[in-house]
Amino acid sequence: MGKFQRFLLVVFFIIALDLLTKEFAVRLFSEKDFTVIPNFFDFTLVWNKGAAFGVLADAPIWVRKLILIFASLIAAIATIVYAYAKQSKLSKLELYSLALIAGGALGNLYDRIFLGQVRDFIDWHIFQYHWPAFNIADASITIGIFLFALNELYLKNRNKN
Repeated sequence: MGKFQRFLLVVFFIIALDLLTKEFAVRLFSEKDFTVIPNFFDFTLVWNKGAAFGVLADAPIWVRKLILIFASLIAAIATIVYAYAKQSKLSKLELYSLALIAGGALGNLYDRIFLGQVRDFIDWHIFQYHWPAFNIADASITIGIFLFALNELYLKNRNKN
């Protein structure tokens, strides 16, 4: 299996995992939250109409949909095109990082197109201080960006020396 095929496999895995866990969250946590670790970690279904941290949540629906769908689509396409064009020069870490980003972007794009909002359900908090709820797609994007930046800032330079 070639590099780009492995990239696509990870992208599709992330999309499937994201959509499956979101569906479970809707079915299991619509009526009642589930506490995993008291005062620290819950499953709580939140319908996010905006972007990260609720940005644009109060904008008119047509503005919100236009901006968020367009931005998500551009991000996903740009990531996939970049991975395809540079596949021979990218390390495995870079390629998998990009796959995490693309898979996460496409997972949330699905929700934005078909539901008009994103299903978030992972709720980390310390007592009453909550981090905004998120999902597998959000986590994949964050981990992908972190790994890509780590590689660009530290690992690439270390390998050259």
